[in-house]
Amino acid sequence: MYSNKNKLIKLINKKKFKKIFILSGKKSFINSCSKHLFKNIIKKKIVKIYFKSSPYPEFEELKKINKSLMDFSPDLFIAIGGGSVLDYGKIANVFLYKNIKKQKIISGKNTFKKNYKLIAIPTTAGSGAEVTSNAVIYVNKKKYSIENQKIMPDYYFLIPELLIKVPKKVKASSGFDAIAQAIESMISKRSNSISFKFAKKSLKISLKNFINYIERPNLKNTKDMCLAANFCGKAINISKTTAPHAVSYPFTSIYKLSHGHAVSLNFEKFLKFNFINMSRAKCKFNLKNRYKSIFKLIGVRDILEFENYIKKVKKKAGLETNLKLLNINLKENINKIVSGINIKRLNNNPVNLTKQDVKRILLKP
Repeated sequence: MYSNKNKLIKLINKKKFKKIFILSGKKSFINSCSKHLFKNIIKKKIVKIYFKSSPYPEFEELKKINKSLMDFSPDLFIAIGGGSVLDYGKIANVFLYKNIKKQKIISGKNTFKKNYKLIAIPTTAGSGAEVTSNAVIYVNKKKYSIENQKIMPDYYFLIPELLIKVPKKVKASSGFDAIAQAIESMISKRSNSISFKFAKKSLKISLKNFINYIERPNLKNTKDMCLAANFCGKAINISKTTAPHAVSYPFTSIYKLSHGHAVSLNFEKFLKFNFINMSRAKCKFNLKNRYKSIFKLIGVRDILEFENYIKKVKKKAGLETNLKLLNINLKENINKIVSGINIKRLNNNPVNLTKQDVKRILLKP
């Protein structure tokens, strides 16, 4: 577990790592200056670079990545990119090519074996995937979670210099994801005192830096957003996410919205639903006190002010919420959207939700 460029260079330069497999997205590899970072590091190594093509982790591309890994047989595997790249890397690292079956992923009956030393380097400040023991994969446009301790990367590096030039749209989406994950972690049924502390740390940092990180990025606010994402990753590794994340996945698979943007669409609606129905909460902690903590951190007095605050943050960040402009027809596709919801994440919500509840929440203006 490392967190700076010099330690990364020192690790890669070890003699035992002769063959290095790098997984990344082509645009992010160039835009984030990852190409420049690795130019001098890997001169004395045998290197294969695989650029993923899908905007989110898909089963068919996972098979291609695994085949490429098997053929190259590296000593070291580096996943450098956003959440999708890190998820691909984490899953590819524990599945042998011959063992990747759609039905196993759907049923959850997977066999895990760590095949390579994996380094995770995030180039977005959002998911905290570098410190989580789960990853997502889409099979037939439906999202599935893969969870196992062996999925956790062996090392991670937070290198703020790689994030400063990331496009505003990416910063807005990933940054909102960090905020959403921290808040969801605080009210998740699986939240405990440790995850709550990590989520609270994350939210304090992200609320202070999010908009400046988008509009006026510098090394300080970029580093802070890296830390916020890392802390929220540690929080959700324990607590997992709730309804806003569960409902976001079909908006990504059907409408190709980036993950954080998809989460943002209905985020405050579900937080408001939980608050109004907290008498029905099924959690071991006092949900009302958790909301009080969230309100205090944000600086609002009640759920209406919270709702307005989130709307303003999304507007400042440039996250479009007008469904017509996003070519989303809810009434026409509501059943398709609801059928794509991740039930495992929905079950973490502090107030039990039926599919009818979800429909009503989504269709409410």
